[in-house]
Amino acid sequence: MVTTNKQRAGWAAIALTMVAGFEGLRQAAYLDPVGIPTICFGETKGVHMGQRATLEQCKGMLAASLQLANHAVDDCIRAPLPDYRRAALVSFAYNVGQTNLCGSTLARKLNAGDIAGGCDELLRWTLAKGIKLPGLVKRRHAERNMCLVGAE
Repeated sequence: MVTTNKQRAGWAAIALTMVAGFEGLRQAAYLDPVGIPTICFGETKGVHMGQRATLEQCKGMLAASLQLANHAVDDCIRAPLPDYRRAALVSFAYNVGQTNLCGSTLARKLNAGDIAGGCDELLRWTLAKGIKLPGLVKRRHAERNMCLVGAE
């Protein structure tokens, strides 16, 4: 399901706030909890230690990555997506990537019409390199709650 500009405004603001809040902003590269070089709002692609970024560069990376995450959601999810559900899935895709979203039980359940079951699947994605991270537990609970908004 492709979104229009009018639809984009609602979910995009929600996703931006959610992702920026959970990722936090760091303008100097750092190692994330499992040792992956990271910068800005959780960007990892092509990042090397010692790298620095301006606030504008970080905002640009975030906008581009959110757009990619939204395209992933469009590519993988055929079920109707109200703003909060789309925002939750964009946050999830931003964090785990399109391949993980598309191949997930979460996507399968949502596409089969099992909204509650699909949203509940978010709670299973709390590990990074086999380590349960408290930040991912909090994030997944927030994503799940947003995913369920308006579900019957």
